[in-house]
Amino acid sequence: MATSYVELPGSERPPNATAKRVGDADQQARVEVTIGLRGPALPGANDLPAKPLSLAEFEGKYASAKADADKVAQVLTSLNLQVEDISLAGRSMRVSGTVAAMEAAFGLKLGLYESATQGRYRGREGVIHVPSELKDIVTGVFGLDERRVARRKPKIGARAVGAPAPLGPSDLETRYAFPDGDAAGQRIAIAEFDGGYFPDDVSAYCNKFGRPIPQVTVIPVGKEALTLAQIKALPKAKQTAELDSSGEVLMDVQIVAGLCPGASIDVYFAPFTQKGWVDLLNKVTANGAGLPVALSVSWGMPEDDPSWSAAARAAINDRLQAAALLGITVCIAAGDDGSGDEIADGRAHVDFPSSSPFTLSVGGTMLVGSSTQATEEVWWESPGRRTSDGGGATGGGVSIYFERPSWQNVSVNSINNGSLPGRVIPDVAALAGPPYYDLIFLGQPSPSGGTSASTPLWAALLARIQSALPSHKPPQFLTPLLYGSQAGNPSLGVTACHDITVGQNASSPQPGQGYSAGQGYDAVSGWGTPIGTSLLTALS
Repeated sequence: MATSYVELPGSERPPNATAKRVGDADQQARVEVTIGLRGPALPGANDLPAKPLSLAEFEGKYASAKADADKVAQVLTSLNLQVEDISLAGRSMRVSGTVAAMEAAFGLKLGLYESATQGRYRGREGVIHVPSELKDIVTGVFGLDERRVARRKPKIGARAVGAPAPLGPSDLETRYAFPDGDAAGQRIAIAEFDGGYFPDDVSAYCNKFGRPIPQVTVIPVGKEALTLAQIKALPKAKQTAELDSSGEVLMDVQIVAGLCPGASIDVYFAPFTQKGWVDLLNKVTANGAGLPVALSVSWGMPEDDPSWSAAARAAINDRLQAAALLGITVCIAAGDDGSGDEIADGRAHVDFPSSSPFTLSVGGTMLVGSSTQATEEVWWESPGRRTSDGGGATGGGVSIYFERPSWQNVSVNSINNGSLPGRVIPDVAALAGPPYYDLIFLGQPSPSGGTSASTPLWAALLARIQSALPSHKPPQFLTPLLYGSQAGNPSLGVTACHDITVGQNASSPQPGQGYSAGQGYDAVSGWGTPIGTSLLTALS
């Protein structure tokens, strides 16, 4: 039995300002946690290999040591916890036990908390302790706290009288010059953290636009996708929340399905917790059916939101790093609340995980003018953030946590006084605002958008491009390639994207608080919107 404990670095979580502690957690309730294990240092953003690794190569170079996993299992088992699963390649293990055993093993007290947005959940404050024998072996303990760390809000497109019609698959293919094909033979992953999946809406969408219905596989990762009947049986408030999230799920799937009907689409459902993020990314990079060419993630939170622990931010970034090494481009929404990113403190913020250098961060645009002569500008609708009365704007800005990689050779300064030159997002953009995407929800037309829509569009484009590439060209992590140039030629971002030069993303009533578009790369549209055939030619 362990006799001494040490503080786990990065584990501190402050009190949740939006929740109230209402009691102690049931001592006999069962809890499952994911334990992060140390492993060999992964290559940094500036040192990614020229060719992606196979799963076997990754495991051979970067998996955790079996001796470390065995030691952790032995110690935790002696503390009345049960080992459910060990993944050396995932550098983690899943462990279960009662609340009482977890409190004893990790030196803390779990409570019940109540918030207006999440309801009642199990949570914690302060730091985690681990047995001293496990110092430097255990890198994180995720799942003790069920605090929500994955958000997205529905962006419902209300059409004004005489406004252009929302866009369907053919419109998007034409606007963004998708290469021919249907992504046959490709695999696309989609991450979801709430809601349900309604296959009838996907079928209705595909039938409406004359597209074959693709193979869609729902993969639970600690959370089952709800059916419509299950949602309707919930209390009214919970029912409304789950339906809102389900509308977002169906948007993701329909956009990918309409553009890639020949692909295999895997939809992963995980809890919206730190553990949910870690488990989902582990599952995607270990899919026995095959790795995806792209993972679409339309969820996130401000990178400096106190709900993230430093250890969780590092664990998620490590798994995005692993995905990049395996050649997976993780497309992540830059956010829908402009430069403030839902934090009203007068400073600029960026969304995580979109701010990780191991993602393709996707911003948003809108079409201005008539359907025949519309121009594309940065997405901004008053007041530059989402409210109950509408509004929204693309996220974008400069990270305070992640250094700017050497390959991101752009001149963008933070508008926050004293901030260092961190990673800049977004990398690219696509339609997010008016006239929105033509979608179906609960059998009815339901136009919607946001960077939650531009993100699956980019994932679908990458699958279409991969299916058109020669068979000897494996999928590659796209983002660094956009910034590179050869023999004095312009960068790939310049030649394969349409430059968006008009608009800004201020989410404050004071002008000049956000970032602005301009010639070349900027922190609201990145390199711009895709020219799919040009990107295919360059990657060929």
